[in-house]
Amino acid sequence: MNGKRRTLTFSVLLGTLLLSLLLTTPSLASPISSKKAKLREVQAKLQTVYHKVDMAVEKYNQARSQLETVQEQIKENGRLLKVAEYNLEVANRQLSARAENMYRSRDVSVVDVLFAANSFDDLVTQLNLMERLGNSDVDTVKSISAYRRDIKDRRVKLDADKKAAARLVDEAAAQKAEVVALENRLESMTAGIKADIRRLEQQAAARAQAAAQAAPDSGSSGGGGGGGTVVDPGGSGHSAVVAIAQRYLGVPYVYGGASPSGFDCSGLTMFCYAQIGIGLAHGATAQQQSSKPVPLNALQPGDLVFFGNASYSRHVGIYAGGGSMIHAPHTGAVVSYGSISGAWIGGRP
Repeated sequence: MNGKRRTLTFSVLLGTLLLSLLLTTPSLASPISSKKAKLREVQAKLQTVYHKVDMAVEKYNQARSQLETVQEQIKENGRLLKVAEYNLEVANRQLSARAENMYRSRDVSVVDVLFAANSFDDLVTQLNLMERLGNSDVDTVKSISAYRRDIKDRRVKLDADKKAAARLVDEAAAQKAEVVALENRLESMTAGIKADIRRLEQQAAARAQAAAQAAPDSGSSGGGGGGGTVVDPGGSGHSAVVAIAQRYLGVPYVYGGASPSGFDCSGLTMFCYAQIGIGLAHGATAQQQSSKPVPLNALQPGDLVFFGNASYSRHVGIYAGGGSMIHAPHTGAVVSYGSISGAWIGGRP
């Protein structure tokens, strides 16, 4: 029930976020400025959704990790169940052999009591039989009852563990699907608004050109504000990881991905560090907890950069120097450089 309530609350929050966009009233400014204002609003909401996607991805990775732990526990419990069943079989054989010996020895009264019992629990309550059986026989009967209880308890626990593990992953997957659906819708809205802006700008440019056909080309196309930040790949630490990560620039973001066919944020860092022989868990929080903390002003190329707080990391990237990192940002994006602005701490595996 708690899981359903959490899912419902999560759905309401996402629905409210989308509704706030759909009900926004257009401004009375020019069509282009109105569209650009709408674009900024959608992109701001999209950043919020990207944040939620990061959290959903991390929660899903944690759920999968917990599921693996539960599966190991289920495997061990299954082994112990087989041991208990074997012990029960041995004890049954011992008691049957004892009963046969009693019959052969013509201990008729004991045989009568033995076969009058409806179950092994009945045997334990038969005081007449308990008086006639030796200590080893009494222990055998008690062991049988204990083994039967143990088997029943383990079967109940196996079933409960399986259901709990499945519920854990299902809840995380459902939240992920909801967030990704909203993300896709917002990205579709963004693409549509950008297309409208391009169309309006082209129409405005055509009108301006038609109005000034005789005017000479003024030149100066305003060539743009410079490429990305040049990073310094030097330094100590695990700087080789930067060069490894650079090989995968342009690889698409894939939810739960950890291979060159697609990465999520912690999948990229895990894969790159594995190339230099350092094993990391698939999860930003787990990677943060297993790394040595590094203040942001002491970061060196190859260090990990975490976004979140001390108990939970929603995103992780590889510091590349110059205030930038290489990371797998979100669904619809590719492995690329990004700013470490907003990070709260670094880490060195």
